[in-house]
Amino acid sequence: MSTRLVKNIGTIISGDITNPILNADAILIEDGKIAAIGFSQDFAERQVDLAIDAQQSTVTPGLIDSHCHVVLGDYSPRQHQIGFLESETHGGVTSIISAGEVHLQGRPKDPAGTKALAILAAKAFSNFRPGGAKVIGGAVILEKGLTEADFDEMGREGVRVVGEIGLGSVKFAQDAVPMVKWARKNGMTVLMHTGGTSIPGSDTVTADQVMSVDPDVACHVNGGPTSVSVEEIEKLIKQTRYALELVHCGNIKTMVDAVNLGIEHDVLERFIIGNDAPSGTGIIPLGILRVICAASSLTSLEPEKAICMATGNTAKVFNLDCGFIREGCPADLTIMDSPMGSVGKTALDAIKAGDVPGVSMVIIDGEIRVNVSRNTPPASRKAKILA
Repeated sequence: MSTRLVKNIGTIISGDITNPILNADAILIEDGKIAAIGFSQDFAERQVDLAIDAQQSTVTPGLIDSHCHVVLGDYSPRQHQIGFLESETHGGVTSIISAGEVHLQGRPKDPAGTKALAILAAKAFSNFRPGGAKVIGGAVILEKGLTEADFDEMGREGVRVVGEIGLGSVKFAQDAVPMVKWARKNGMTVLMHTGGTSIPGSDTVTADQVMSVDPDVACHVNGGPTSVSVEEIEKLIKQTRYALELVHCGNIKTMVDAVNLGIEHDVLERFIIGNDAPSGTGIIPLGILRVICAASSLTSLEPEKAICMATGNTAKVFNLDCGFIREGCPADLTIMDSPMGSVGKTALDAIKAGDVPGVSMVIIDGEIRVNVSRNTPPASRKAKILA
């Protein structure tokens, strides 16, 4: 049994937005899972294979990117960039969820090809861990002609997500509702485009159109990249229980308005955070951290709750076993602190001030995958491996 101990932690973020800060300063890891959470003195006599001194910095669950347009491998044909997924791990991201492999050059749009692509991508990413990150690939794009039997087969073969409805030929209720039913029967999480037209072939989608389809997630309510109105977001908050996604490649002003509405209506547990990249906006390895910073620094949202929106909230929506620091969960951890030169004294202070924190270590399934981020500014206090 391999054992790891992360100790001398300044703050532990739980991932649970109802109880975001844990009263503890150490995490024991056994065989890639969190075995115990407590205080450093509790484990003083424990023999471990590796000890990590967090140097009083902050430990969070590994961040989850709820909206990424992967294709196959670690390459984006949209921006002709290699290594963008591995680069996200240097922004503290340990899990990445496909919203549809829509950018595949020559993407098939017939039912057989659509189903084959979803199954291929799901299986390929189950075997491929860029930078150690866990990629939930193969989000099926709904095209006319898909049958219940197709969904049954995709479910058996590991497809777990319906890519954002509106990107394929199935756009609204008449065609989508039966497919949503078939998808849910097979345990899939259903996403739907929300807002202005994003790419040729897609459509502008209103709150009423989203509600007519009844997905699990209203994608990028702050725009992908063009947002719906604040009144439309409030309608989704008041009249549905959907997860409401905020993204980096969207409208920052509307993001602020949406967070303020979430605070006003006490529904922050429904907000999740994604990049919505690669896209025309680009590829942003620090996008999840930047949304966390913007959501907290421009509103009254506590930074620890913003982190939970990008961890535990997302894990619950997609039925993932990660996203929380609790016993039995995979040891997916991000260690961060205020960046050098920030007015903030801790990672949470820096986030509240609008500064992207410095990531000094990323651990996935108990293994160190990033030892000092190449993308964030350097952390004031850096996690250290002890002899």
